[in-house]
Amino acid sequence: QVQLVESGGGLVQAGGSLRLSCAASGRTFRTYTMGWFHQAPGKEREFVAAPSWSGGTTYYADSVKGRFIISRDNAKNAVFLQMNSLTPEDTAVYYCAADRAGASNWPRISYRHIEVWGQGTLVTVSS
Repeated sequence: QVQLVESGGGLVQAGGSLRLSCAASGRTFRTYTMGWFHQAPGKEREFVAAPSWSGGTTYYADSVKGRFIISRDNAKNAVFLQMNSLTPEDTAVYYCAADRAGASNWPRISYRHIEVWGQGTLVTVSS
């Protein structure tokens, strides 16, 4: 089983940037796709971004395309989310996720079907 630990959330002004990190442990890490979801107050958890296992292909929610960059470092068992040009609408708890489904399926996966979650990290963007 994979365990996930996120870091990097916080408070930032609109237009600013944050970088989230997720470190994975567990012997089966290499069989999992890793990515990010977020959950805004009063809303369901939604897909944000996921990279392919090699990191060569990336997938994003429409709301973050062109602003967020996801990357994966298999040597460090980690995935990163660089968030730029943040807006108050990006305010949410961000969850690192791992699942054996391929990354190309992640934009269509319901959060209910994700196998492993991190504890979440709060990102607050002030206007």
